[in-house]
Amino acid sequence: MSNLHKELNRILDGKQLTPYFQPIISLSNKKIMGYEALIRGPIDSALHTPFSLFTAADKYDLSTKLECLCLKITLKRYVDLNINEKLFINASPMVLLKSDFKKNKNLNLFDYYGINPRSIVIELTEHASVDDYKIIRTSIQHYRSKGFQIAIDDFGAGYSGLMRWAELLPEYVKIDKYFIRDIQRDWTKLNIVRSIQNMANTLKCEIIAEGIETQAELYAIEKIGIAYAQGCYFAQPMATPNSGIDHSLFSATSVHSQDLEYDLFNTIAAEFIIQKIMSIPSSTHISDVMSLFKINRELNILPVVDNNIAVGIIFREKLLNKLFSSHYGMELYGKHPINTFIESIPLCVDKNMPIELVSKQLTTLMSNDQAFIITDNCEYLGIGTVLDLLAEFTRQQIDNAKHANPLTLLPGSTPINKLVNQLLVNKKPFSFGYFDLDNFKPYNDVYGYDAGDEIIKAVAKTLLHHIPPECGRVGHIGGDDFIVVFTCNDWLLRCENILKAFKNEVLSYYNEKDINAQGIVTENRKGEKCFFPLISLSVGLVNQLSTGRCRSHVDIADLASEAKKLRKILQAIVILLTNDYLFKVLQPPSPSKLSQRSRSHQC
Repeated sequence: MSNLHKELNRILDGKQLTPYFQPIISLSNKKIMGYEALIRGPIDSALHTPFSLFTAADKYDLSTKLECLCLKITLKRYVDLNINEKLFINASPMVLLKSDFKKNKNLNLFDYYGINPRSIVIELTEHASVDDYKIIRTSIQHYRSKGFQIAIDDFGAGYSGLMRWAELLPEYVKIDKYFIRDIQRDWTKLNIVRSIQNMANTLKCEIIAEGIETQAELYAIEKIGIAYAQGCYFAQPMATPNSGIDHSLFSATSVHSQDLEYDLFNTIAAEFIIQKIMSIPSSTHISDVMSLFKINRELNILPVVDNNIAVGIIFREKLLNKLFSSHYGMELYGKHPINTFIESIPLCVDKNMPIELVSKQLTTLMSNDQAFIITDNCEYLGIGTVLDLLAEFTRQQIDNAKHANPLTLLPGSTPINKLVNQLLVNKKPFSFGYFDLDNFKPYNDVYGYDAGDEIIKAVAKTLLHHIPPECGRVGHIGGDDFIVVFTCNDWLLRCENILKAFKNEVLSYYNEKDINAQGIVTENRKGEKCFFPLISLSVGLVNQLSTGRCRSHVDIADLASEAKKLRKILQAIVILLTNDYLFKVLQPPSPSKLSQRSRSHQC
C-alpha cells in the first residue's frame, strides 16, 4: 500500500474532513439563497485540497466512501450552524448510481438531522464521460422523488454539458468560472453566457454564475439577467460563514457600470503592485510570529493563509501594541494561535482588478489597514500596500493626463485609437461619430479666442451628458474636432439629442443682436465681408456594419473623414436647412472603395 493510499485511509477512518461554506447570492433580493459545501482535508496533509483528495479517492476506488463521509460531516455542520438557506452538496453521477450510496442509511441522515430534502440541491460534478444517460436519469428521478433538487456544476467545462442539460433538466445550472472571468472585457464570453441564459429561460432553469471576483463581472452578469451569483467577491469559503452580505457590494455596480465596456483608462491591474510575502497558517503560535518579526526587522506584514485562502493580515505594530500593553502579554498569549489576533477578514482583490476600483473599494470600507490581499482565482497570491497603490494610481493619472486635451481634459487620439483597436480585435460592434463645429472661425474672429474656448467646452459638456461611460467614449482630438466611440445600440437617437441640445445651448454665447440676426457679419478668408450663420454642431457617422469591416483605427479614421466630407457637401447644397435635417440625410460611405484607397494604412 502506497503512502498516499495510507494517508487517504487515515483521513477517512479518522473522519478528518472539514466542510467549508460559500454563499450563493440572489441578485434580485440581494440576499443569500444558499451555500455550497466544499470539503477540505487536514491542513498538514498532501490531501488537503479537494482536487488531490477526490483524485486519490478515485484512484483507490474509495470515492463512494469519501462522498458518504463528506455528506455526513457536511449535514452535521449545516445543522450545527443553524443555516436556514439551501445547501448545495457536490456528488459525482457515478457515485450516485452505486447502490451503497443510495441505501436508506444515507438518505436517513436527513431524517436524523431533521433536514428537509427540499432544502438540498445535489450538484452533479463531471470529471469523466458518462455514456448511459438513461441510467443517470433513473437515479436522478430517485432523488427527485425524495424532494431533492438537481444542479449541473461547472457547465461548459465538462465532457458533454449541453447533453447533460438536455437529458437531466436540472433546476439549476452553474456556469463554469472560465466564462465569468473578465467577462466584461471578452465579447465572446459575454455572448456565450447570454446564450446560456436564453436557453435557461426556455427550459425554466435558474443560472448561477460561479467565480465572481470583481464588481465589473457582477455588473456584466446582472445586465445579462442571471439570477444567482457565487464567488470571492461576495465571500470566500469559510468553515463558519457569514449569515449576511454587505449591501454596498451591490450599490457599487451601478456606479461602475462602465466597466462592462473596454476600459482604456484603467489598464493597470492590482498585480502590478503585488508584493510576494511569505504567509503563515492561522495555527502558528504567537511566539513564533514574534520570532519571525525579530529575525527580519524589515518585515512589517504577515499574511495568514489556510488552504491557499487568506484569512487575515498581521501587522507588526498592532501585534506589538496588543502584546505589550500589559506586563504579561507574551506569557499569557505566547502559545495561543495567531488567529486569536485576527480581527476581521482582510480586503481581497483579484490580480486583474483595475487599481482605480481597488482604491474605491478601500475608500468604501473606510479601513485603516496598510495592506490588502491580492488573489488569483480566489487563492492567495501576495499583498498590496496602500502606499504602493497610491503611487501607481498617481503615476497612472499622470500618464492619462499626457494624452488628454488640456482644454477639456478628454482623452486624445492615442487612447481612443487604443480603444478602437481593442473593439476590432474582440469583434465587438460599435459606431463612430466625428463631431465638429460649423462657422466656428468667424465666431472666434468676432468674440475672441477665450469665448471660442467656452464654446468648445460646451460641446464637451453636451457630449458627456448624452454619452455616459456605459454607452461610449468621448475624445477630443484638437481644436473643435471631437470623436465618439458608441458601444450602445441607440447611438442614432443620442446624436439627434446632442444636436438639438447644443442648438439651444449655443444661443447663450451670442449677444442679443446676433441672435436676432441669426448670425454675424465678418471677413471671410479672402478679406471680404460675409454673413455667417450661428455656430452649429454637425456629425459624420460610421455605422456598426461599416466599422465591422475595418482592420484598425486607421481605417475607421478614413471612413469618418469620408463621412465628414459628405456632410460638408450637403451643407453647401442645403445651407439654410436645420442641423437635424443635415444629420438625417447623412449616410456613411460604403467601405468597398476604402479597401482600395487605404491598403497602405492597414495594420
